[in-house]
Amino acid sequence: MSAPKIGLVSLGCPKALVDSERIITQLRMEGYEVTGDYHDASVVVVNTCGFIDSAKQESLDAIGEAMAENGRVIVTGCLGGDEKLIRETHPNVLSVSGPHQYEQVVQAVHDVLPFSAEHNPLTDLVPPQGIKLTPRHYAYLKISEGCNHRCSFCIIPSLRGDLVSRPIGSVLDEAKRLVDSGVKELLVISQDTSAYGVDMKYKTGFWQGRPVKTRVQELCEALGELGIWVRLHYVYPYPHVDHLIPLMAEGRILPYLDIPFQHASPTILKSMKRPAASENVLERIRAWRNICPDLTLRSTFIVGFPGERESDFQYLLDWLQEAQLDRVGCFQYSAVEGASANAFAHPVPEEVKQQRWERFMQTQQLISESRLRRRLGKTIDVLIDEVDEQGAVGRSFADAPEIDGLVYLNGDFAVKPGDIVKATVEHADEYDLWVTREGVL
Repeated sequence: MSAPKIGLVSLGCPKALVDSERIITQLRMEGYEVTGDYHDASVVVVNTCGFIDSAKQESLDAIGEAMAENGRVIVTGCLGGDEKLIRETHPNVLSVSGPHQYEQVVQAVHDVLPFSAEHNPLTDLVPPQGIKLTPRHYAYLKISEGCNHRCSFCIIPSLRGDLVSRPIGSVLDEAKRLVDSGVKELLVISQDTSAYGVDMKYKTGFWQGRPVKTRVQELCEALGELGIWVRLHYVYPYPHVDHLIPLMAEGRILPYLDIPFQHASPTILKSMKRPAASENVLERIRAWRNICPDLTLRSTFIVGFPGERESDFQYLLDWLQEAQLDRVGCFQYSAVEGASANAFAHPVPEEVKQQRWERFMQTQQLISESRLRRRLGKTIDVLIDEVDEQGAVGRSFADAPEIDGLVYLNGDFAVKPGDIVKATVEHADEYDLWVTREGVL
């Protein structure tokens, strides 16, 4: 009996991508095959995003496309928490489940495609690190699920629940398997990376026979022993984050922090229910850079939040000038069904949101360009992601995949994805670098 083939559409953030990898790995271990062709698939799994209205619509459109092209569709992910909406739009989907409900997805596949085959380890090979949907040389390492914060614009806790940390031994075992498989960069992700272990009261676990606390500092210390790039995402600026900066200065993990500040005005931060005060953050940024001058800071911000006055927005622009962040994304506030901010008074008109977004981006582009120009003439390490007809394209320690800038080695074809090369920076714009290679590490 030939194995049924499963199609997969994975939408949303890297955390959802990890969920998709887990689903596909389990199905492959049971003998199912995976295909990228709608018409070749016996059933299609759509892993959805449901954070904001545009993401919901993208998910509904993806379900509709899968229904039109295949007709047998299993829906999971964040939008799956609103089964009523999905079935109102697409009543004939086979199954609907919420985020990180892996067992329900696999059971739905069993119900639709009952399949039993004796596992043959010589032919049914699933790598020890599982099936990955990223390139071979980098991978996401999810360390926890859920979030304990109740930000007024966000519905993540209602979608994914409160913080639940993975046992540290399990996390480090997975990291070691990935490194053994050839991964050169681990991107540590969760809803709140710096809160890792708080739900376990930082319980001491064990890895390779030694005790290790379930806490982000000890996690990073252990990951730093693996000899690869370790990049931290979604880090709230709690005081204990200060202890990570020396690890970056020593080269044990990448000097890179992804901190979702969202705003700077104390009034707006209070309204957002964000766990940070902008004045303290500026002081800590200065302290961090004194310890680790190469530190790259990336963040995201929201403009046009209900009640945001021109003075609040100007405060944000002034804060940006002082903070001198390296990588920044900005979004116009969008109401999310179920978020408490929807009921706030004094909504900002759409045209004002657009104007503020444009002013924000103009301000940050000048900052980004200035900070990148400081790297002209310097020698940096570049992780190669691809080689196309124009040459190699990669990333520096300051660039996370798909959200930050790129490093171009035009005319260089003597490298391959996964190589780490030394190169001299020849040119920079507001986002990207152009370099000349010196050698392969």
